[in-house]
Amino acid sequence: MAVRSFSHFACVDWSGAKTERPEGIAVAVIGADGPPALLSPKPRWSRADILDWLFRLAESRQDILIGFDLSMALPFVDHDCYFPGWSASPEDARSLWHMVDSICTHDPHLSIASFLADEQASRHFRHSRDHVGNLFEGGIGRLREVERYQRETAQANSASCFNLVGAAQVGKSSLTGMRLLHRLGGAIPVWPFDPVPERGPVIIEIYTTVAALAAGLPKGRSKVRDREGLEQALIGLNTPPPARLRRYDDHSTDALITAAWMKQVATDPAL
Repeated sequence: MAVRSFSHFACVDWSGAKTERPEGIAVAVIGADGPPALLSPKPRWSRADILDWLFRLAESRQDILIGFDLSMALPFVDHDCYFPGWSASPEDARSLWHMVDSICTHDPHLSIASFLADEQASRHFRHSRDHVGNLFEGGIGRLREVERYQRETAQANSASCFNLVGAAQVGKSSLTGMRLLHRLGGAIPVWPFDPVPERGPVIIEIYTTVAALAAGLPKGRSKVRDREGLEQALIGLNTPPPARLRRYDDHSTDALITAAWMKQVATDPAL
């Protein structure tokens, strides 16, 4: 991504839960000065709310860098294909987003039950311990190149998008995120699939674990669930803490820490 300036930075901690307003969605924003702050609609964020928020940012042309904690595409490079053996396998990320959203047209709240139940798509996923698609590759499953790199360099213990089992699974959140990106319809550029504009909002993929480690949190214990831990992490990022939160869950603190980290590192051309 070409290095350019942004006035604000936001982190969206995402969720693939099938409910309308998952507890796992949190949004934090930080500006040029002051601490990061949570955006907290009542009762909670829905995925539709996030989409509406993005459209408002697109309309305002605010210079904001928005990081989403999800995988914006599935593994491709290893087989030169998203779904080996499926003749309808999409050729690029935007086509993938379109496929997921089209199959799930009637699933509420941008959920993805229909895609995971699709006769061809389901073959590639580990759905549960007792339900493993016959094309799911053994072990941890297929990885994108970024995930392979992060595991090799110990930056993050990245999981396969094709694994839907366990607390660390990211498949459901990533697929719901693809529905969101398709519905956004190009209103905001998504890097690296789109070029970076000279001004206005840009969406990127981020890893909250990378931000947590940069803030000095210990590897394997990067989740913060109290005021003291949040303050320590933000001190590590030279950032003042926000006003006292109503609740210190790891979704909120992940978003706050990552927004602060994005502000610190956004001008680093290596990233």
